[in-house]
Amino acid sequence: MKFVDMVNIMVVSGNGGNGCVSFQRTGRRTSFLKKPNGSNGGDGGDVWLLADPNMNTLHYFYSNRVFRAGHGQCGRGRGCTGKKGKDVIVKVPWGTRVSYQKTDKLLGDMGSHQKCLKVATGGRHGLGNGHFKYSLRCRKELCNTHGAVGVTQHLLLESLLIANVGLLGLPNSGKSSFIRIVSSAKPKVADYPFTTLVPHLGVVQINSYDRFVIADIPGIIKGASNGAGLGIRFLKHLEHCQILLHFIDIAPVDNSDPLENIVTIKHELSNYNEHLICKPCWLVFNKIDLLEKYVAEKRIEYIISALKWKGRYYSISSKHNINVLFLCNSIMQFINHQTSNQEYISSYA
Repeated sequence: MKFVDMVNIMVVSGNGGNGCVSFQRTGRRTSFLKKPNGSNGGDGGDVWLLADPNMNTLHYFYSNRVFRAGHGQCGRGRGCTGKKGKDVIVKVPWGTRVSYQKTDKLLGDMGSHQKCLKVATGGRHGLGNGHFKYSLRCRKELCNTHGAVGVTQHLLLESLLIANVGLLGLPNSGKSSFIRIVSSAKPKVADYPFTTLVPHLGVVQINSYDRFVIADIPGIIKGASNGAGLGIRFLKHLEHCQILLHFIDIAPVDNSDPLENIVTIKHELSNYNEHLICKPCWLVFNKIDLLEKYVAEKRIEYIISALKWKGRYYSISSKHNINVLFLCNSIMQFINHQTSNQEYISSYA
């Protein structure tokens, strides 16, 4: 299945039904028109978006781009109002961001603030001559109104992966190897850059009760905010994560400086969205098996002191499964603690 996280769709609401012109006769054998009894038409159908937690991508919209609601029925005589047009409910993945295609104005954030969103309102019904029965002019003339035309909207849907933990870092820093070890996800792993072209989700099961979802996004390089590499297109999937893991290759093959690599990633994040910098972030020094133990420790201490890092940091080896379980347990404890604090605050709000 092709990974689709951004798509354009068109939604069209239904037209309102026209009002009816009808008159009540006074008797069986006479055609004398007396009282207007034409009824109103029905409103046009609306188009709604519904957040569905069972959907992961926007792949359905790759071949389905247009959604139309039903038209309202015209009014009838004897006070019979026209039926409302049928609404259309379009299911989208939980966490989908909806905006207008032309203006990029945000229309809603599905799942985070609302589960159902009206994106196109149906046309208003037309009025029958029964509505004007107290008007002296309309008692003798054919007075009614037409229903309003439905609304057409061109929308941009952006699906945001809902994960507790987000992995970021330069290409070949070991993110895909890590997610393969700790979950059943099987992203491609190779010894060349950009083996991960699309995000991957994995579920890490700590025990029978505790688990968390982890998201692996393609690697970021210098100049990503200007379109270099795969750009910053997939950074949006980190916005809903509770914690970020910044993977650092402690022994890069290209002999680059790990300290400079960390600064590069932080610079690209700040260019994209300053709120990502404020999220809890842990440094994960990977591939410690490639160096002697004391060399790796000395290099990590130098980086931490140079950055004046006050947050948590870990040293692991995804290939040889060194300190991986310890890191996963620490993540689970952090998530449980953060969740309990949120519940405590909401109970007193």
